[in-house]
Amino acid sequence: MNLVALNPDSLALGQPLPFALRGADGTLLANKGYVLRKQDEVDLLLERGVQLCVDIEESGESYRAYLGQLQQMLISDTSLGEIAAMKIDGSAHANTARARQGPVDWPELQWSTTQLLGSPNAADFSARFLALQGEVARACLQAPDATLLALIQRSSDETRIYSATHVLLVASVCMLVARDGLRWSSEQVERAGRVALSMNISMTELQDRLAQQNGPLSAAQIAQIQDHAERSATLLAALGVSDPLWLDAVRQHHDRAPGPLAGRSEAGQIARLVQRSDIFAARLAPRAGRTPMTVTAAIKACYYDENRQVDEAGAAMLNTLGIYPPGALVKLASQEIGVVLKRGATPTTPRVAVVRSRSGMPTGELIRRDTAQENWRITGVVSQQELRMRLPIDRLAAMV
Repeated sequence: MNLVALNPDSLALGQPLPFALRGADGTLLANKGYVLRKQDEVDLLLERGVQLCVDIEESGESYRAYLGQLQQMLISDTSLGEIAAMKIDGSAHANTARARQGPVDWPELQWSTTQLLGSPNAADFSARFLALQGEVARACLQAPDATLLALIQRSSDETRIYSATHVLLVASVCMLVARDGLRWSSEQVERAGRVALSMNISMTELQDRLAQQNGPLSAAQIAQIQDHAERSATLLAALGVSDPLWLDAVRQHHDRAPGPLAGRSEAGQIARLVQRSDIFAARLAPRAGRTPMTVTAAIKACYYDENRQVDEAGAAMLNTLGIYPPGALVKLASQEIGVVLKRGATPTTPRVAVVRSRSGMPTGELIRRDTAQENWRITGVVSQQELRMRLPIDRLAAMV
């Protein structure tokens, strides 16, 4: 169980409960669908000292929908009175699904992730974190290629809020590979996303500082990096995370033991996938004193393990994302330069939008190309530095 305390005032009278209501010890107080008719029923439980809780693992999308509504209200500067008055009822999921079908506002999500992970507060951490994870999961489900394109491109030039951008990309890659490449259960997919988003919570500020630091690491910085996995797990537990698999995977996410996934615990399997995805995202990100890899080189670096053997999680990444994932910069047989928009029928034949003509000039209009056709086949990769232009990420994502 993963129990989260519930504000009694948020329960709507006369409406079916969209999830089971439990006590702090997990005791079932009311089944999903039960209708609370009078406030007296709630008051009686509170007078007995019962703390009302919901089991996140049991509740499915209904509680996440409620959290999503809260998140949207916070983002849109809704008054505190309206937020406090919001009730949970059976229509919450449907209303949220209707309200959250549009594209993700990635700059907004980058900043809110920085705020959440950089200054976590136990009072609201669970609600805000699950709303964040739900938004990333929605993006991966509804628009996986556009999500990869946006986050890979943002990771390739972001140094101010590096830590948040990094974990958003790692979480997205993990959930996509877990779902489509490794065929894990939906519960494992969600847990992989939670681990990826929270793995560096103990050094969010340090990572942002290091992304712009020119000099060598100090002894204190090295020590912080070396023990951050254990410190992150300890901090998450203090913030209310009680899922042992989540915490164990965070502790193990920097372990470098090669070998197949089948010989590992469930937490160990998730940690290995997170570790491979972490390497990929880190190698394509810029630093003040380091040139980033191309996207293709970064993903190939994850394919082999520490013994130079094919890594199971790394291979699943390459097979899922392709050799040229969305967001990669490529050169075509036509001498044009393009950005990969969408994965194709094979790992080497994605759909591309041309951003530089064969003469080397930026194209005013973004031109689609199918690289499965000989005239537009991919002949090489291009680095962000070679491109020397800022890409219209939102326009590109809208073309997917």
